[in-house]
Amino acid sequence: MPQRWKHAPQGSHWGEFGPDDRLGRMNLVTAAKVRQGMQEVREGRTFCLSLPLDVPGGLALNGRRMPPRLFGTLRDGASAGVQGFCWSYASEDPNLTDVVCDEVMLMNTQYSTQWDSLAHIGSRFDADGDGVAEAVFYNGFRAGVEIHPGATDPRAGADWARYPDPDANALGVANLAAHGVQGRGVLVDLEHHVGRQREAVGYDRLMRILEADGVEIEAGDMVCLHTGFADTLLTMQRQPDVKRLHETGSGLDGTDAKLLNWITDVRLACLMADNPAVELVPSASLTHGSPMRRPRLPLHEHCLFKNGIHLGELWWLTPLAQWLRQAGRSRFLLTAPPLRLPGAAGSPVTPIATV
Repeated sequence: MPQRWKHAPQGSHWGEFGPDDRLGRMNLVTAAKVRQGMQEVREGRTFCLSLPLDVPGGLALNGRRMPPRLFGTLRDGASAGVQGFCWSYASEDPNLTDVVCDEVMLMNTQYSTQWDSLAHIGSRFDADGDGVAEAVFYNGFRAGVEIHPGATDPRAGADWARYPDPDANALGVANLAAHGVQGRGVLVDLEHHVGRQREAVGYDRLMRILEADGVEIEAGDMVCLHTGFADTLLTMQRQPDVKRLHETGSGLDGTDAKLLNWITDVRLACLMADNPAVELVPSASLTHGSPMRRPRLPLHEHCLFKNGIHLGELWWLTPLAQWLRQAGRSRFLLTAPPLRLPGAAGSPVTPIATV
């Protein structure tokens, strides 16, 4: 297949797995990496790495993302029957005893514990060499061609239904689901060294942490960063204190070029954290009005757009991190498939770590 770009972004690896690749560095999670992950299972103990999907709670943490809402399934034009969203087949035949509960869910796919697909973040970049920047994504897939924005947010009003469905298509999260997300996970315990305070962890600091804990990361490993943020969030009982949260938990320094280069060079398969963005997002007031062309989320751009590295956010890693530290370990079997939802740019996920 011919390449769909003439110019690739600086620091990118477009075409690393072929010009039509849609998986990025998840191609490194091979059968051998799955076997490596299975070799880390010694106790048979599992850890759920997902928050309840109605956490954070409300819209305070991100006003663009709605928490889940359940609606009882209608039956015969009425909300059926026995109680709430339950209904009985007795409405069809009084001798039938079945009572059924069924529902519909409305939520943002990236409200709580989530995967970012490679269609989540692109950039305005001149990939075709005509001197005009266009909206383009990993491996040159283009907005409006292979990736379509679709309908507006349903909160905008009833007219949203007349628009076409969004379609992340070539880079959607369904590709990740079909590939399978299971292999060797490696945990980096930032909280143990940094504490639950806001600190942007750059390359030098991260290398000291890895050395101190004896953590080794190899090609194809799935790397989880524990900061304690999600654990703090969980204690707020779905009423997030945004000011306190912004002071809580570390994250990677997306402005550190050495760190970004390391993420690429170590050939990790994907990168997850228990905070909202993996990187620490600078305040808009600090970047507004800069004359330089730049991304608001430089680590997202580097990982998703340039190098095909999927990101996971708001994973709940504290119980796993505590157990691994007590056991003197950092590796485990990670199983974390997203929903196989065609067209979606992200997905809720319930990851499981097995040790």
